[in-house]
Amino acid sequence: MSQPSIVRTNTAELYDAYVMKNYGRPPLTIVRGQGVSVWDDTGREYLDFTSGVAVAALGHCHPVWVEAIRRQAGELIHCSNLFRNPNQGELARRLVQRAGPGRVFFCNSGTEANEGLIKLARLHGVRKAGAEGKCFKIICAKNAFHGRTFGGMSATPQEKIQKGFRPMLPGFAFGELNNLQSFADLVDEDTAAIFLETIQGEGGITPCTDEFLWGLRQLCDQHNLLLMLDEVQCGLGRTGTFYAFQHSGVRADAIGMAKGLGGGYPMGAIWAAEKHAELFTPGSHGSTFGGTPLACAAALAVLDVFERDNILQKVQANGAAWKAELDRLVTDFPQQVKAVTGRGYMLGLLMHGEPPAYITALREAGLLAPSAGTNTIRLLPPLIATQEHLDRATAIIRSVLARKNQSAAS
Repeated sequence: MSQPSIVRTNTAELYDAYVMKNYGRPPLTIVRGQGVSVWDDTGREYLDFTSGVAVAALGHCHPVWVEAIRRQAGELIHCSNLFRNPNQGELARRLVQRAGPGRVFFCNSGTEANEGLIKLARLHGVRKAGAEGKCFKIICAKNAFHGRTFGGMSATPQEKIQKGFRPMLPGFAFGELNNLQSFADLVDEDTAAIFLETIQGEGGITPCTDEFLWGLRQLCDQHNLLLMLDEVQCGLGRTGTFYAFQHSGVRADAIGMAKGLGGGYPMGAIWAAEKHAELFTPGSHGSTFGGTPLACAAALAVLDVFERDNILQKVQANGAAWKAELDRLVTDFPQQVKAVTGRGYMLGLLMHGEPPAYITALREAGLLAPSAGTNTIRLLPPLIATQEHLDRATAIIRSVLARKNQSAAS
């Protein structure tokens, strides 16, 4: 492979001077990516197990994906939803094939998808209660994360997300994840939907149990509630099935998705079962940029590679073997690693201490990984990562933990 071109600029100074400080100061300037690796502006290579926070499903600059975007950019980039475009119709068909009978709405991000789900729940509440009713309550999970719009924040019961922006939208209540009774206790005549992540991501890598999802499905059927699943981070193949909830065999009423769907191009979508999809009527919802020919070409390329290269099967098999190897860290480094959580290529190292020092040490050793919650190191490799890539990452993690052990002992 040819050496990456090295770009030396005053990027850090430009960020400090002109970019809003709503993020922590980035530690690196990334200038190039290829496959599972990225390079900084000094030419140093890193294993990228952030994947743009679960976005780069095919890694960086996958040739099929790049060619699809180049070809579409030379034909038609945008035409708005005042008109049809072939790519949107085909992508909707293929997503319906994956999710089940229903319809798809396209947007640009996970937050937009979740905002659409909240609007869908409100419309269902109107249908359920009638014009004079006030059925708009949505039950979510504690420690959830559904985005930073006002709807998303209102469904996200975290002080760091809501602070400074109150009052939130009314109509949200919160149960304990994997505690069915705590959700059942919140259901009343004003409840329209239950809305949660199949695997909590930003709040820590915490999966819903199969029994919990089945219990929610029964609860929703009993009380005429929508079961809405946020698969923005955990969906699109990241756990080895197309949607994470498919491991349990449960049926959703609506699904929010984004991140890996576009493979790096901004792309979000909602799928809703047929009887609920009809709640959106002309003028009730929309998106100027949702489902453009270019965005849909990117997503179709992702699905093509999934199918051609058996990505889901590989993630399922490799992910299980990788988790088993990471589980050994709990035994070998019990003072540092409490547990390994998650599934497939969405795993978390639950640490006894806070992760920042570990994340810095991993970066210095050549592995990029983000945090989750207050004490979890998140591991989100591109879905094209091979067993060799996973083994390299594990070796780096092990070496960092060993050095920390030595430092603590000296």
